[in-house]
Amino acid sequence: MTARRVGGCGRVDGSSRGIRRRRTGGLGTARRISPLRGRLFKGKGPARQSRAASRPGSSRMTSAYAGRVERAHGRPDRNGDRRPEEQPTSALSAAEEYHPLSLEDERLLREVGRHWASVLAGRRADRALPVDPALGYFRDDPVPTRFGRFAPVRMFRAEAPDELVTTEAGIMPDSRLGLALVRAKRLVLGPPLQTTAVAHERMRKLVALPVLSSDLLSSVAYGPEAMLSVLMLAGSAALRLSLPLTLVLILLAIAVALSYRQTIAAYPQGAGSYVVAGDNLGPRWGLAAGAGLIADYVLTVSVSIASGVDAIASAVPAIRPYSLVLGLAAIAVLLAGNLRGVRQAGNLFAIPTYAFLLAMFLLIAVGMARAAAHGFAAAPPPAIRATEGLSLLLILRAFTSGATSMTGVEAVSNAIPVFRPVEWRNARTTLTLMVGLLVAMLAGLVALVHLDGVVPRPNQTVLSQLAGRTFGRGLLYGYTQAVTTLILMLAANTAFTDFPRLLYFMARDHYAPRRFLHMGDRLAFSDGIVALAVTATVIFLAFRGRIQSLIPLYAVGVFLAFTLSQTGMVVHWWRDRGAHWRKSIAVNAVGALVSGLVLLTAAVTKFTEGAWVLVLGVPLLIVAALRIHRHYATVREVLALRPPPESAGELAGTVAPVPPGKAATPRSAVREEQESPDEIRVLVVVPVARLDRAALRALAYATSLRHPVLAVHISPGQEEAERFRGHWNTWGDHIPLEIIISPYRAVIAPLAHYLCALSAQRQDIIVTVVLPETVVTRSWHGILHSRTAERLRRQLRVFPGIVIVSVPIHMP
Repeated sequence: MTARRVGGCGRVDGSSRGIRRRRTGGLGTARRISPLRGRLFKGKGPARQSRAASRPGSSRMTSAYAGRVERAHGRPDRNGDRRPEEQPTSALSAAEEYHPLSLEDERLLREVGRHWASVLAGRRADRALPVDPALGYFRDDPVPTRFGRFAPVRMFRAEAPDELVTTEAGIMPDSRLGLALVRAKRLVLGPPLQTTAVAHERMRKLVALPVLSSDLLSSVAYGPEAMLSVLMLAGSAALRLSLPLTLVLILLAIAVALSYRQTIAAYPQGAGSYVVAGDNLGPRWGLAAGAGLIADYVLTVSVSIASGVDAIASAVPAIRPYSLVLGLAAIAVLLAGNLRGVRQAGNLFAIPTYAFLLAMFLLIAVGMARAAAHGFAAAPPPAIRATEGLSLLLILRAFTSGATSMTGVEAVSNAIPVFRPVEWRNARTTLTLMVGLLVAMLAGLVALVHLDGVVPRPNQTVLSQLAGRTFGRGLLYGYTQAVTTLILMLAANTAFTDFPRLLYFMARDHYAPRRFLHMGDRLAFSDGIVALAVTATVIFLAFRGRIQSLIPLYAVGVFLAFTLSQTGMVVHWWRDRGAHWRKSIAVNAVGALVSGLVLLTAAVTKFTEGAWVLVLGVPLLIVAALRIHRHYATVREVLALRPPPESAGELAGTVAPVPPGKAATPRSAVREEQESPDEIRVLVVVPVARLDRAALRALAYATSLRHPVLAVHISPGQEEAERFRGHWNTWGDHIPLEIIISPYRAVIAPLAHYLCALSAQRQDIIVTVVLPETVVTRSWHGILHSRTAERLRRQLRVFPGIVIVSVPIHMP
């Protein structure tokens, strides 16, 4: 009997309804030929070789190991940077969910295997099965008939011994609703990709540049404006400080970029701040950097969407009341685009980024030409009454607000595996281009703001004012606002690219849920993408899409990650001490010092404006990650292989029954320690409500296991108990029966307590509960039944020493 369904194979008893069947002597489900052509399972030729390669002593690397390329150091290049060998690098693997055994585990496994061999030596050695597990009997392809609209689709095909391969048809659900949902999903996201296609889901530099730089480059649309908004608090005279502050920001960007170029060379498998800090400073510092990046990525989505909506509203003020709706729609589009996969997302989002670059450089070129015609004479800004005095604190606040222009610099170091080979070299080139474009646009736009005397306005962005003065309100203005809106909204795509990979690395180290290791149908980390979309949506709605409220939170997380990453690289070079290590230390030390100063300034000056959320939130994320790690450590300890017992009855002989006067506590039951056939003692218990076909089928199955069987009946009163005992005797009293009278008419709780008490009497006994269960064909039929088996299963699954087996009987 089975309580499990294998995807796509449907019912094997021929009881499927609503579909015409043509029996051809094999397992199958009748479906239309056109949408589901092909077999559900096929053999894989090199299976033997791959298994042989994973044996101890083999020189080949298993697929699980291939995804975890550790620190790779190669020969130094001309600049003295250590660089890896010129070979493909992949740090992301679908096999990470299935950890290989360690050498110690393999040793213990061989020892346990020898113990099993000694235990099973005296038993029947016949390995013959009543079925063909390779399904070799079913060889023919499905053939449609002349008069039939439906033909059977073969569920399995075996081409190699001991191995079946699922095909695309094998992952299709059986129900009509399930098929409709899957087809709708395929329509939006595309067909599923095989695991072997992960090597093709890479991006060349021309595609990776817009995908990974959209966050960094689009920040020129709000970073300078955020800096000017703080300076104007001290009056219009303070706006002249925007030029020297921009120069400092440019130097900071160059220093951070040089530092990350060295990080890419030192960690070619892909290592953002989390990996670098954890590797060199310790796990807790790595978690601090990871927490900062998590906050940065979430805020990147929220800030980018809010800025994009502001850009639209600046050009079309009538849509401002619908800002929240537009923002949510933009997040939904980004979610769908990234769920389609890395390469699809890159192709989708590349054009808007290049269009934005064209608009910005056209704006700078035309604006500079206009300024040259007037001898580069700066127009005076409008008179602004000062509300604060010009102080060092205000200047630092303005600087940290402008520093949000550098969010996204770390994106390339996190996403090295998405590049085509040679990954690390292409990543460094892309980073250099990104920062070069940022510096050029930042310098040009701030210079234009100074020359034109533009100041922030409540209902129009600075970039919109510049475009209006430079191009007029014509076609080029509309083009600039349109591409600015697109790039700001698509800037969130950088976070959608890197956030799932950060969670992947954290989950690989057991600091995040392991579900973030799983690749979806399109070889994208779907769980991480969805988690980012949901979290960013909550933040966007909580702050009502107001960019002014989101900016103060922005700099703390990203510069925390910058600081820890560069400090980690200083430690890395100190330990490595390769060629030109002193120069490398100097570059990273400068990056760490400058980033640390910005972090401290942002945390202090913007604490009351909202930075307190991250100052308190980052430690909470660290605590949560440590709790997750502790849980996984407990799981590994419980599931770790152990040496077999020295004697067959070692475990059973050391266990004493519970004294009669002491009540057994269900949750204090013994741990499941039986791991060898000679340690297993089984008692089969069958709860029976009435003697019908379902109960007799469960009793028959329990008896066929050839272990002691006990039937249990819960009765609300003595009269019904006597009546059931009479029916039992009529049947023949073939199995021992225990009747429990429940005067309060409860069923689940008394039965669960009784089963736990049975389990507690002998700790070497495994109580196997065989539940008769009625399975209905329509969902609304479920409310017509008590679903006792399902409720009892939920109640018992938390108790150790109890195994639950379901014996279903299907309704027509």
